[in-house]
Amino acid sequence: MRKILLLALGGLIALPIFLVNFLFLREVTTTFYLLNFIAALTIGLPLIISIYIEHMKLKKLEENFTTFLRDFTEAVRAGMTIPFALKHVSRNDYGPLSKYVRKMSAQLDWGIPLHTVLSKFSEECESRLIGRTISSVVESHAYGGSLTDVMEALSATVVEVEKLRAERRLFIQSQMMTGYIIFFVFLGVIIGLEKFLIPSLAQVGGAAPLPGIEAVSPEIMTTEYKIIFRNLVILQGIFAGLIIGKMAEGEVIVGIKHSVFLVLIGSLVFLVVG
Repeated sequence: MRKILLLALGGLIALPIFLVNFLFLREVTTTFYLLNFIAALTIGLPLIISIYIEHMKLKKLEENFTTFLRDFTEAVRAGMTIPFALKHVSRNDYGPLSKYVRKMSAQLDWGIPLHTVLSKFSEECESRLIGRTISSVVESHAYGGSLTDVMEALSATVVEVEKLRAERRLFIQSQMMTGYIIFFVFLGVIIGLEKFLIPSLAQVGGAAPLPGIEAVSPEIMTTEYKIIFRNLVILQGIFAGLIIGKMAEGEVIVGIKHSVFLVLIGSLVFLVVG
C-alpha cells in the first residue's frame, strides 16, 4: 500500500508536466521529448527516494550495530546482568540504533522476556545481518549456552563482515573509476558524432534525393539526431550509475546517486558543447 501511494504521488507530480507539455510545447520538439522523459521519471521518483532512504538507514543501523554489540558484550563480561548491561549501553550514542536499544532496555524493565525483546528488535530493524546475529543469540539463550561466549564470537564475526565490506569498497573503487571513464568516453564519442558526423549527413540529406525518396531538410535531420544523442546520454548515465552502485556496494539502489550525477553532468556537457 505504501508503494502504491508513493507511485500515486509521483503520478500527481508528473501529471501537470504532461499537461503543460502537450498543451503548450508540442511544437517545440526538443523540449517536448525532454519533458516527457522527465515526467516519466518523476512518476517513480518518490518511490525510488523512499527505497534509497530506507537502504541508507539500514546501512547506518548495521554500522552502529557492530559498536553496540561490542559494548554490550564487554558490559556482560564485566559481570553485569543482561538488563543492567543493556541499560548501561543505552546511554551511549549509536545513531539511528539508539532508539531501538533504549526500547529494548525499557521492555526488559517491564518484565518482557529476553527472547521476545530480541526477536521484536530483529523484526523492527529488517536487517539480514542483525537478524542472523540476534537469531543466534536467541537460540543460544534458549538452549542454555554461554551467552557471553556466543556474543563475543558474534561480535567478532560482525566486525569481520564489516572489515570485508570495507575492503570490498576499497577494491572496487578502481572499477567505479572505470565505470565513470567509460561514461565520459561515451559522452565524448556522442559529442564527436554530433559535431562532425551529423553536419555531413545533413549535407547528404539535403542533396537531390533518389527517385521516390522524399528529401529531408538539414535542420530537421540535425534536430532529430540531437534528440536521439541526448536521450542516449541520459539512458547511459542512468544505467551506468546503477551498475556502479551494484559493483560498489552490492545494491542497485545505491547507484541512484551515481545516476543522478552522471545524467546531470552528461546533459550539461551535451547542452553546452553540443
